[in-house]
Amino acid sequence: MVTTIFDVARVAGVSTSTVSRVLNGNERVAPDLVAKVTRAVRELDYRPNRVARSLRLRHNRVWALVISDIRTGPFFADLVRGVEDGAHEAGYPMFLCNADEDPSKEAGYLQLAVAENVAGVILTPSGPATDLRPLIDAGIRVVLADRKLPGLPADTVVADNTSGAMQAVEHLLAGGYRRIACIAGPLATTTGSERLLGYRMALERAGMAADDSLVRVADFREQGGRQAMQELLEHEPPPDAVLVSNNRMTVGALEVIEETKLAIPEEIAVIGYDEIPWAPLLRTALTTLSQPAYDLGHEAARLLLSRLNGYSGSPRTVVLPTYLNIRASSTPKQGAARSPTLVVEPTRPRRRQLRDGRRGLADGGPGTANRPADRG
Repeated sequence: MVTTIFDVARVAGVSTSTVSRVLNGNERVAPDLVAKVTRAVRELDYRPNRVARSLRLRHNRVWALVISDIRTGPFFADLVRGVEDGAHEAGYPMFLCNADEDPSKEAGYLQLAVAENVAGVILTPSGPATDLRPLIDAGIRVVLADRKLPGLPADTVVADNTSGAMQAVEHLLAGGYRRIACIAGPLATTTGSERLLGYRMALERAGMAADDSLVRVADFREQGGRQAMQELLEHEPPPDAVLVSNNRMTVGALEVIEETKLAIPEEIAVIGYDEIPWAPLLRTALTTLSQPAYDLGHEAARLLLSRLNGYSGSPRTVVLPTYLNIRASSTPKQGAARSPTLVVEPTRPRRRQLRDGRRGLADGGPGTANRPADRG
């Protein structure tokens, strides 16, 4: 059986990234850790592949994409496609890892990226505990997509979650709905907390106090959406509308509404965060907030390439807009003024030119300072 770097890490009681740094002669590793790794290498008779090692010392021409939960429907599929197209255009192969919203699994994949000395990492963080230090210490460029890690020095591409949620709630208010509930995602994630913030801000702007009894925090998954919707419908009086903060929880919420035989929107209006391909095909077509998932991935690829091509400026944050697809599930109540129909861009994966006039990823420059959606 061939001994691997993982075997060395296990015997030494250290991470694979520490083993990699010791083998590569990194002087910043503590002497006691160097001794443990050296002893494990000798004990296991570990012989690294010299050709592969020489390539890794110059960084492999490979990107790692670590996704928080690949099962989140078409959103992450489109984001992955955006990254892949960007990597392919720039001549980089890419491998994909699914962290399953598990911080320990995510940490293992980041250690693997360090052990393989990849050229760069694009990451959708599982939560605030995500530790980028192994990547930073190894000199590996990293870009965050979809979720932020406040206070950490990394380029970031996100959707405007707060404004999107505000737009959805304002649409419901304009339609005469007043007891508007929110099924939020985990508040430890920026997507969960920012969408809940947008919900509250829209109510406050309308002169209405947010009612905490109409808010449930769930787990971004179907079962969480089911449980939250059940609790909301048992509340007296029940909500007359609900904003659900991602597509998987929307599925769970809709199942409960169907089981209780409530009419949409006559008895409860529904808006789901994230477009769902079958949303227009439901008996009552579903109003959704769509995110530019493909553009999130493609923009993250562009930022990573600019770093690899020598850009060394301060961390950049790119914020992309969301779009409200108004359909029958949020039809205004009788007597309420109808909101105008919005014209939205298609949400399928698409190749596009950058809005600052650059011709594509091949330029790889910083290219964000003049973009109207950029912040920071």
